[in-house]
Amino acid sequence: MNRLTAHFRSKFFAGVLAAIPLGITIFVVVYVNAIAQRIFPTRYPLVGIAVALVLIYFLGIFVTSFVGRQVLRLFDRVLGRLPGLRDFYRTWKQVVVTPDVDSGVFARVVLIPDESGRVRLLGFTSGRPVPGSTDILCVFVPNAPNPIGGRLYFVPQAECRFLTVPTREALKCVVSGGNFVPDGIGASLPRIGS
Repeated sequence: MNRLTAHFRSKFFAGVLAAIPLGITIFVVVYVNAIAQRIFPTRYPLVGIAVALVLIYFLGIFVTSFVGRQVLRLFDRVLGRLPGLRDFYRTWKQVVVTPDVDSGVFARVVLIPDESGRVRLLGFTSGRPVPGSTDILCVFVPNAPNPIGGRLYFVPQAECRFLTVPTREALKCVVSGGNFVPDGIGASLPRIGS
């Protein structure tokens, strides 16, 4: 019974995490469509979707501009200081892929040995030793294809093989279940027999 409960809980949680971005996107598109229909009365029911897509595109341009980055930093500072929301926001910022994906636990991509020492695990680390240690790193190894779940390992820095692969590329590898493997990963793997 415990295995069934654990299976249901993990699958339900994975479904919720998959539904959140999809639900938000649908909500934004439908909401903007409704507003556009009020502003631009037309007999074409989906003209608001085109407006929503254009607005999302311009939002992307804004947040990648200098002013947009400053606004996002201000937003980040405000949310990072609000009591009650601070811990929730920081946790999700570390887990969810955001424009600030190259910071925190996702700052560096590493390969670490598994328990047998023969297989390598793809993980992410801040690159900073854990408090109270000079050479132990906290490495998050995500599950594939759902990188929200995973395991934390405390690994000696000497056993971490730091990769030059960008974080986004490594996350694509995890989400694709290995169908996409960046060049920098294969070149860093130990050769058979070595």
